[in-house]
Order: sequence, then C-alpha cells, then structure tokens
Amino acid sequence: MTDTAQPPYPAAAFDKGPVGSPPVDPPTVPLPVAPADGPSGPLSGLETRDLTAWFGQRKVLERVSLQMRAGEITALIGPSGCGKSTYLRILNRMHEMVRGAALAGEVLLDGEDVYATGRRPAEVRRRIGMVFQRPNPFPAMSLYDNVISGLKLAGIKASRDERDHLVESSLRQAGLWNEVSNRLGTPGGALSGGQQQRLCIARSLAVSPDILLMDEPCSALDPTSTRRIEETIAELRHRLTIVIVTHNMQQAQRVSQSCAFFLASHDTPGRIVEAGPTERLFTDPADPRTADYVNGRFG
Repeated sequence: MTDTAQPPYPAAAFDKGPVGSPPVDPPTVPLPVAPADGPSGPLSGLETRDLTAWFGQRKVLERVSLQMRAGEITALIGPSGCGKSTYLRILNRMHEMVRGAALAGEVLLDGEDVYATGRRPAEVRRRIGMVFQRPNPFPAMSLYDNVISGLKLAGIKASRDERDHLVESSLRQAGLWNEVSNRLGTPGGALSGGQQQRLCIARSLAVSPDILLMDEPCSALDPTSTRRIEETIAELRHRLTIVIVTHNMQQAQRVSQSCAFFLASHDTPGRIVEAGPTERLFTDPADPRTADYVNGRFG
C-alpha cells in the first residue's frame, strides 16, 4: 500500500450513515451464551496490516502492523500521546465515530477485515468488546440490568431463564458473583470503583465477545482493586483474546504474553518500535529506545 499525505479512506467512506443520522436497529439474533467453564470453540485472533489513521489532516498512526494471537494477552505500552488508545479504538470501529476520523490499512478478525464493505459496526463491536479507562456502569440501573444492557443494543433475544444464567455466568467470569449475588437489584453506582470496573467487564462478556479490548482498566483503581482486576484478566485469557493498553510496566509484565511498544514525537505519528514476547521486550529488547522506556529512563 502506498503511503499518502491525505487520508485515502475518509470517515464518509466507512460503512455507516452520515453524522447525525438516526441509528439503524440491528437485526434480532439468538442469544450467544458461552459456557462459564471455557470457550465453545477455537479462540479468535486479531491482526492489523499497514494501519494508518488520521484525525482531520493530522496523522496519528503510521503503518502499524501487529498480530494479536488468539488466547493471548497483548499489552500496548508507550508514552502518552503515541496513539495506543486510538489504535485500540480502531480495532472495534470506534475510531469512525469521531467526526473527521479516517484510516487506511486492514484490521483482520480471524483473517477477515472488520472494515470491509457490508460489515455491520454493531456486529463488529459485539465480537470485539471494550472496557474503558474509567468504570462506566449505568449508575441508576441495577446490577442485573447493567449486565444484560448490551443484549438490547446488540439485538439479542433472551428468555428470563437465559438472562438469569447469563447474568450469573458473566459475573462469575468477571470475578464479581460472590460479592454481589445477593444484591443484584442494587444500583451499579453503589459499588466500589474496582467492583464497578468488574461489572463493566461482565457487561462486555454478556454478549460473548471473541476479543476484549481494555484501555488502562486499572488506572483509576487502588492497588487492591488493581490486583483483583489483573486476576480476572488472567482468568479470562482462557476464554477469549485480550488487548490491553497500560502505562504500568509492572502490570504489562504480570498480565501479558506479548507486548508492543508504541512511540511518537512532536513531528511524527505513532509507530510500533518493537513487538514480541513480553519477557524478551523487558529483558532483551532489540531497540535501545525500548530498553530506555521499560527501564523508566523516559516516558
């Protein structure tokens, strides 16, 4: 693919209506409940090829190619402003929701481009879930309704028994069931910060995603809550593929199997300097900039 100074695929070329147009209701589909004791089939992987992104005329990422292997936790590290969160949002088509956003390249889920003509953004976002930096449960909605709120958005039908099973299995996978099973009618805003983040994880898991994206999920939490979230992430690895943005080098070492180091400067967009097994990046990096960053000499 030839690089250009202008975005070859502007936001208007994305598979969506114009900004401000009413949303299109997704088709109603059966409930895709994954068993609580493990995946029902092979896990999915993600890959980007020559991914370049713009906000208006400003290029923020350039030619980012990365393989995120099925069943692994991939950590994205690098200083603030190098494009990690933008990259994460591109993976499930949230980038196109920003006015003036554009991109070139491919995002492959099990080898198929999620931006291909005819791919529905709602379905992509069901398969590739997102947990944000700050917990964002619906504060006045009950814990039960928080967990199943994604079903309506995804157009998924479920009986009451199916919903009950889904709420329990999702909360168990998120490591929260034992703490809240006797108060599912409690508002989501009544939980602690760490519990709210696990509730958001449960909400994402309720629609049975293949991939879970996590944008600094522990940055607003205390050390005890951070440890519990990390335990949850480690347990989820056996059920789905995870990509996590983190500024905490110790966390990247603890939770991930693969790592990608992003870097940008004031006059160049974000790029991957180095990617590979986490242990190698932290103990024997190939690029001296990687060594400087993971050892705290800048950033």
